Amino acid sequence: MSTLLRATARTTMLRQSPAAIKGVRGVHIENTVYNNMPFQYRNKKAFAFKTVAFLGFGFSIPILAAGYQLRKAAAAASEA
Repeated sequence: MSTLLRATARTTMLRQSPAAIKGVRGVHIENTVYNNMPFQYRNKKAFAFKTVAFLGFGFSIPILAAGYQLRKAAAAASEA
């Protein structure tokens, strides 16, 4: 049983790329203050405004779409 496990582990190791075995990443980012996120947030007010605008726009789309569909259905019902 242990020879089967060793053979399976050996074939799995051979299939992996050398970079995956070593654990090397293709990107190196310095982990310093204000450099550890994929976006800039030095200006807190501008960051807060952009975040609220982005999330507000995204969450408003389904609400606006539902309102449009309700108004369209009400208009069709009043015509009939």
